[in-house]
Parts: sequence; structure tokens; C-alpha cells
Amino acid sequence: MMAGLLFARAGIRTVLLEKHADFLRDFRGDTIHPSTLDVMAELGFLEAFLKHPHQEVTTLAGNLGDQVVTVADFTHLPTRCKFVAFMPQWDFLNFLADEAKRFGTLDLRMQASAKELLWEGGRVAGVRAQTAEGTLEIRADLTIAADGRESVVRKEAGLEVVELGAPMDVLWLRLTKRSDDPHETFGYIRDGRIMALIDRGEYWQCAYVIPKGTLAQLRERGLGEFRRQIGEIVPFLTDRADELRTWDDVKLLTVRVNRLRRWYRPGLLCIGDAAHAMSPIGGVGINLAIQDAIAASNILAPKILDGTLSIRDLRAVQRRREMAAKLTQALQLFIQSKVIGKVLVNGRAPLLGRLPGLLRWLPFLPRIPGHLVGLGFRPEHVSTSPRSFGARDANGT
Repeated sequence: MMAGLLFARAGIRTVLLEKHADFLRDFRGDTIHPSTLDVMAELGFLEAFLKHPHQEVTTLAGNLGDQVVTVADFTHLPTRCKFVAFMPQWDFLNFLADEAKRFGTLDLRMQASAKELLWEGGRVAGVRAQTAEGTLEIRADLTIAADGRESVVRKEAGLEVVELGAPMDVLWLRLTKRSDDPHETFGYIRDGRIMALIDRGEYWQCAYVIPKGTLAQLRERGLGEFRRQIGEIVPFLTDRADELRTWDDVKLLTVRVNRLRRWYRPGLLCIGDAAHAMSPIGGVGINLAIQDAIAASNILAPKILDGTLSIRDLRAVQRRREMAAKLTQALQLFIQSKVIGKVLVNGRAPLLGRLPGLLRWLPFLPRIPGHLVGLGFRPEHVSTSPRSFGARDANGT
């Protein structure tokens, strides 16, 4: 959506395919980080964006047994907004779609799912999509695959995926939030179990972490046992666990961490999870995807408009964004290995045990993860202005 907005804003006729009839998907990433909020300001959207219902979090805390520690502090970031905004992703996507449509160069096609690539002379020349009205062929100067970790377009292009592994999966569920509940966003680690809570205003979006591939065993023990475990990890939710009436109320996120060796073919570029699937740790996936979109627009929009787009330009996008993705994944893999994996297998992680003492001696430490999560390794800035590259009307998707 961000890529579509930016290319349309530059004056490029852009078609955006969304396979569903709306954006209403529960249990998607909801975190809008300070780096993304800066981008919203650069686009002139920030004031309108912040008028929409959202929660603002300046610090992230973890509950280790019965001890609460601050693990990330965003208040010292050199950004306009020194907080993470939590907004349902469907609201964010609808907001961006409404803003993008104002440029008159974005054609948003709902219920349109890309099924295969169109090829001409060894280059990608567009996609064949399935719509409610039938098959649709779209020819384009550039096709961008932003269709996630199970990318159909990536598979069609035959791009090589490097799997990096993950020791856990995540169960998403929602439970009622009450006025006297803690109002911070907490991660809870207790007795070898991990659970995170995201404040959605009227309810908690809960992420229950399990060892990879163990959902079947958990279900065999019964929903009652699962409810009991929730109460043990987060005691104030004990009397609400019964809101989970069937296993249909629990959604599985299969965690994958991987990346492409090469993000492109002639006429095709992969961005976001299609190029580098992230772990949910830190909630950074959506923000890295947005940074990819900005880099792609900054580098490629002028080339499309003057008719000089080449594979070297696609390679330049990967070169600019690849290291940020690799470094972020390296941090996620470290946390998976040294913290999450050890808690799930051994019931404890030595690194966590030392954390409260370190924070007493070095109280500024939470600023470091605050910077890594809130800004990342290479935050991008919008370098284009609306229709700033000339009048040529290119066909780009």
C-alpha cells in the first residue's frame, strides 16, 4: 500500500491488487513505529493520521515472573513522535488507501489475486490475476511483489529463499480489557511460558508463544488446560480465559524467518516479507516493509518516468535495504536463540536473569533497544514530491 501510494504520488499510473474484499484481517501487525510516523509527517499525513483511534506507548516493559523491567525506551529518539502507535492494521491500510486515491493515479483493485507472472523476452511484463469478474491481465513496466512470506509472485519468479529458522510459533487470541487492567504493553515470561499483550482499547490482543510445531499437542490437552495456562502466565486474565469458547478463537501464526538471495528479476522487485520474512519480535516487519517501499520509490520512480528503468536500478534497491534486513534478522535470531528458545525448552534464560541487575547499574540501557526497534538500522525518508519527475505517464504496478 505504501509503495502504491508513493509511486502514484510521483505521477506513475499504478495498479494495486488486494485479494480480499476489504482489509479486515485480525491478528496482523499493528505497530506503527517512530520511523514510520516520521514518514507520515514527510507526506503531510501525520496530523490526520493521529486523529484516528490509536494507543501511544513510550516504553515497553516485560514482566519476568513478578518483576517488571523496562526493556525499550522511545522517549529519547530524535524523531517527531517519541512513541510507538498501535492501530489496527485495517485502519492503517484504509487511511493510506484514502490518501493514495487523491492522487488520481492509483487503481486499487479489491478481490484481485495475482496468480502468475507474464513474461516477455526474459523479463517480467506484468501479472495475470483472478478477480470477481474473471481473469485479468495487467501489463506493467515494473511489478512489485509485496504479497508476504508465502509470496505467490516470488514463487512464480523462481527466486531462491534462504531459511534462517525459528524455534517458536505464536497463537493469537483476544480477551476483554477492563479499566483497572495495567495500561502498558507487557510481555510476560513465567514458568517456561511467554505471552505478550497489545492494548487494543476495548480488548487485549494476546500473543501466546509455543515451541514450533506443538499446537497439536496443546490441543490434545484440551482448551481448559490452555485457559489455565493463560491465567498462570497473566493472573489478571484468569477470569477472562473462558471467553475462549472453542479452538476457533485461537489463530496460529507460523513463524518463519527467511530472505531471498536476490530480490529481483528483470521487471520484478520483491519487498517486505516477500523479500525478507521477519520474526514477530519487536513488531518490526511492517516498518521494514514500509522502508523498502520508500527506498524503491526514491530510486525507481525517476527511472520509470524517464523510461530508463534497468535491472541495475532494481539491484540498487536490494543493496540499499538488504543490510538493514540482515542486521534486524540477526538480532531477532539472537533473541530467539538466547532468550525465547531457552525459556521454552529450559524454563529460564540466563540472559534474562541478569537483566534486572544490569538495568540497576545501567539505567540507560533501554534506550538501545528503543533505538533499534523505533528507528532501525537505516530509516528511509521520502525524497520525492508529488509528480516531481515530469509528465510522462508510465504503466507501473
